[in-house]
Amino acid sequence: MTIALNVNGKSHDIDADPSTPLLYVLRNDLALHGPKFGCGLGQCGACTVHVDGRAMFSCLLPIAAIGSRKITTTEGLLENGKPNKLQQAFIDEQAAQCGYCISGMVMRAEALLRVNPHPTDAEIRQHMQPNLCRCGTHAAIMRAVKRAAA
Repeated sequence: MTIALNVNGKSHDIDADPSTPLLYVLRNDLALHGPKFGCGLGQCGACTVHVDGRAMFSCLLPIAAIGSRKITTTEGLLENGKPNKLQQAFIDEQAAQCGYCISGMVMRAEALLRVNPHPTDAEIRQHMQPNLCRCGTHAAIMRAVKRAAA
């Protein structure tokens, strides 16, 4: 079955089973490797992408459930091929240790800053809670989000 997806502003016709998780299509069919396969259970957030601006776990989302909604990955956040303000803040704060979770962290933080450009520490902690960093760089991630919000 062919399913049309709008990813990072471009339309793609995907020939796949409708139950295929969005993560697999992004990585395997569209070669977008920002979203990572972490747990495959929606428990770690490494696969986080935006669907119409909302942070969602792409490992749990079947492509048939997307419809005409727009998908954005970390690649879609680039501005003229360069990191956007938030991505640059993650770089400047050296928020990545192993880096595996960072794409999902950036996507979750971007979703927060779009609706709340100046969040409190408590709001950042609450919003970022679904995403895990097993390396323990949460303090650097907090600094990066606050830096981008400044």
